[in-house]
Amino acid sequence: MPTIGRPSLDVLLDALAAAPGPRPAQLVVVDDRPDGPPLAVERPGLPPVRVVRTGGGGPARARNLGWRTARTPWVAFLDDDVVPDPDWYERLAADLSGLPADVAGSQGRVRVPLPEDRRPTDWERGTAGLATSSWITADLAYRRAVLAAVGGFDERFPRAFREDSDLALRVMDTGGRLVRGQRWITHPVRPVDRWVSVRVQAGNGDDVLMRRLHGPDWRERADAALGRR
Repeated sequence: MPTIGRPSLDVLLDALAAAPGPRPAQLVVVDDRPDGPPLAVERPGLPPVRVVRTGGGGPARARNLGWRTARTPWVAFLDDDVVPDPDWYERLAADLSGLPADVAGSQGRVRVPLPEDRRPTDWERGTAGLATSSWITADLAYRRAVLAAVGGFDERFPRAFREDSDLALRVMDTGGRLVRGQRWITHPVRPVDRWVSVRVQAGNGDDVLMRRLHGPDWRERADAALGRR
């Protein structure tokens, strides 16, 4: 679980602590802040928690440190701004149980609440796209051996954008299959200022890198729709 210490981390940890079901062997929280006081992550009901620090570097580096710290056959990634359903542990165990050896990863399902009394903003529409996106690590479990075989996330992707699609394409290039499970998370739309849609255009640079790494058809292979112009 990569984090920069946002308040949403407490909401996620509280949900995981209160949920019933089989606990994972360990919860690895990766503190991706350049500095700061220790995170307050311990609470009754959680599996054993280990906090590791990157010193900053972005979500790709943070997730790499997380899965390399883990020693379990499966590593389940969760972003720090999602809320798992109460039966998430139970459904995660069911999603991973008995999968064929050629299945490399299992993606959870995402719902994004939108306002019902007005049209969504550009930022809200963009966040809502996560509900239909493929292979996003907001909730995605990979076999650890597969991550090791492909070298994990490419840290040349500095943002929470395209680094998960790049990993998925490299995994599928090895012959591994990615499937959708039946577990659910909610991804609230976090509050932002009016200039956020301008700032996220920096992600166009990641699209250029995707084309260089995976060729001109990368969007079709990654199921990544082209946004509005």
